Amino acid sequence: MGQWDALVDAALATLEARSLLRATRPIALAPPPATQQTFDGPGPWDRAAVEIRLDRDTLQQWLAEGGEASGHEEELDGNLILFSGNDYMGLSSHPAVREALVQAVRDYGMGPRGSALICGYTSYHKLVEESLAELKKKEDCLLCPTGFSANMAVMTALGSVSSLLSRGRKPAEHERIAIFSDALNHASIIDGIRLLERQQEAIVFVYKHCDMFHLDFLLSSCSMEKKVVVTDSLFSMDGDFAPLPELVKLRRKYGFLLVIDDAHGTLVCGENGGGAAELFECEKDIDIGVGTLSKAAGCQGGFITCSTRWKRLIQSRGRSFIFSTALPVPVVASVHAALYVSRKEGWRRSVIWRHVQYFASLTNLEITSPIISIVVGSEEAALRAGRYLLRSGFHVTPIRPPTVPPNSCRFRLIFPLTVVPSFSPS
Repeated sequence: MGQWDALVDAALATLEARSLLRATRPIALAPPPATQQTFDGPGPWDRAAVEIRLDRDTLQQWLAEGGEASGHEEELDGNLILFSGNDYMGLSSHPAVREALVQAVRDYGMGPRGSALICGYTSYHKLVEESLAELKKKEDCLLCPTGFSANMAVMTALGSVSSLLSRGRKPAEHERIAIFSDALNHASIIDGIRLLERQQEAIVFVYKHCDMFHLDFLLSSCSMEKKVVVTDSLFSMDGDFAPLPELVKLRRKYGFLLVIDDAHGTLVCGENGGGAAELFECEKDIDIGVGTLSKAAGCQGGFITCSTRWKRLIQSRGRSFIFSTALPVPVVASVHAALYVSRKEGWRRSVIWRHVQYFASLTNLEITSPIISIVVGSEEAALRAGRYLLRSGFHVTPIRPPTVPPNSCRFRLIFPLTVVPSFSPS
């Protein structure tokens, strides 16, 4: 990837010449206390990620959606099992995660409040960045307020390469970046790409979902020098993986920059929780990885793993990073604890995948990930089935347009790490 390294170095040199290169300066805090509490199996705290309750008004509003009522709403008590969350590992309620957050609140309150480049970046943030870089086998990492802002920051930084190196006020067509994007990529990727198009920094090619023949054709037909392929690693509404081994082969053939959003793979996939790239043994072939800390980590935030040169560019040109308040110190402390627990309690990953295998054996459905997507078709059918599930004691939200195309409404099931036998909704 020498071409892209040279381009980024040239962009950084331009920023430095204009005195626009920015860096974080961590405020020193005492090291977080060592995380002690790890366990060999589920505990009673795991119920908190499984059992929820809706008040009567909310329950009745949900059941009335679609204009149908059974007349038995009064018999429901609102106790439900959550089957639609993203807390894959059940870490949001883990004692170690709770204690880390509470201790940080006691010590620092919410911590310095400001953007990371002003005063919001601390030694806690730096520690978590180092942990995530190690997990993803990358040189560096940048923490962001959300996964959405992380994708936006990557996209705007990519566009800045063409702007910084252009000869005129706006990049000429041959100076722009060619971005090849999967048709089912996350909205944060799509919005970032649309912004680059509006700013005339990129030309976008959308390839059919996971269709490597179509992508190969588009790449071979494109004469632009600066090529980027961006894809989700595990698609949130379909539950299928991007064909990473085939993407790696195309990367070697065409020399493009490969960016993946591993929001749903991080901590879930791979022996060590390194994500989809670890699962498919291609970590070294991923140039930039985006992830979230609000799903399997059970906390909040986003991150970007990449080389140090890319980090310097993103934190200098990624507007959603630059102009957002940094994550509060207690949240970062809870992330640090969650990453530790994920390393020590590998049985949680094993349970997730056993659930997948068990459900596949029961249903004879082709299921390849912990995201179980069951398409039911029309909104009417989805709402009707959703009411049935709600009355049966399961919180499963019907997924409808604009999240998915018309007539492809579905249920997106995420199995709780543990379903407590004593909890038996009627």
